[in-house]
Amino acid sequence: MADDVKKVVLAYSGGLDTSVILKWLQEEKGCEVVTFTADLGQGEEVEPARAKAEMLGIREIYIEDLREEFVRDYVFPMFRANALYEGTYLLGTSIARPLIARRQIEIAAEVGADAVSHGATGKGNDQVRFELGYYALNPDIKIIAPWREWDLQSRTQLIDYAQKHQIPIPKDKEDEPPYSTDANLLHISYEGKALEDPDVAPDEDMFTRSVAPENAPDEPLIIEIEYEKGDPVAVDGHAMSPAALLTHLNRVAGDHGIGRADIVENRFVGMKSRGVYETPGGTVMLAAHRAMESITLDRNAAHLKDELMPRYAELIYNGFWFAPEREMLQAAIDKSQENVTGTVRLKLFKGGITVLGRKAPGSLYDEATVTFEEDSVYDQRDAEGFIKLNALRLRIAGRQRNK
Repeated sequence: MADDVKKVVLAYSGGLDTSVILKWLQEEKGCEVVTFTADLGQGEEVEPARAKAEMLGIREIYIEDLREEFVRDYVFPMFRANALYEGTYLLGTSIARPLIARRQIEIAAEVGADAVSHGATGKGNDQVRFELGYYALNPDIKIIAPWREWDLQSRTQLIDYAQKHQIPIPKDKEDEPPYSTDANLLHISYEGKALEDPDVAPDEDMFTRSVAPENAPDEPLIIEIEYEKGDPVAVDGHAMSPAALLTHLNRVAGDHGIGRADIVENRFVGMKSRGVYETPGGTVMLAAHRAMESITLDRNAAHLKDELMPRYAELIYNGFWFAPEREMLQAAIDKSQENVTGTVRLKLFKGGITVLGRKAPGSLYDEATVTFEEDSVYDQRDAEGFIKLNALRLRIAGRQRNK
């Protein structure tokens, strides 16, 4: 698929791996390279990538701040579903890939490129996520995945290649790092190398977005999150843009030791993988959203939504964001959110989240019906027939067993 490529758009971070890939594309494929660097809130400056790309002879350089689009159009729709992969993973890496893939394809069309390239390895999920996105948006695009082609199989070989081609190497990259990381505004992940043994706990100094729960403040923090149609729009009465809101929640939740997860997950390619994640703001949003839904969603609609969630989460994890079945599920999820408007009050304390209250103008919680005091809206004698009808099949089966 990648033969006779004339121009390629590379997803470029400016780091060692993608800088080596950039030079390799020039040297081995003989093609013109366009770099695309996305700011998704990873917490690092992206502008140095421009200088490095220029040094490597790149003429067309795209550097874009996509934080608002990332949270508004990808993170928030996913959180309307309360998506958790295998019950624990908030999908922070997975949800970033379709946006990067979409912009690469759009840039390829703008500059007349006939191929796209990424730095994902042949063992991971990201190669699948990127490439399913590419093909969904441009079925005829050519894809170059260097880690599946070249003979550079170690960090030492990458550094040797970089030195040979005069690619600057940060001093902290010359020694092999103890783990691999991926970050965006929703989360940061750590995996591989020192974390490959799932029985070995990570070092405390690894974490960057949260304090250890035992080191969190001794006083709890009370916050209120306001929702409109399933999306958070304000914290403590202050309206915020999607990216600003998630940034704020990351800070306050991380300060209180919230959002760490140590997971062994099943990769789409077939192997098990251990990952450690920090998702402070997302962990708070999940708790708040479920609390908001508890008083605004019809029972059977809520239960059906919970049944659909694992399938929806698996689609995102496996890279099928642009697939028709994900879009179909999203339409159903978004329909369920029409009444999910109101305010949730939470207590953040030493790694824990406690729901203190929730209120909504369209609340389905009816005090007149649920009260233990005398009421005039519920006839308790009706429960007898309800129970007998539901027990009918059980009684018939019981009589048959007793014969």
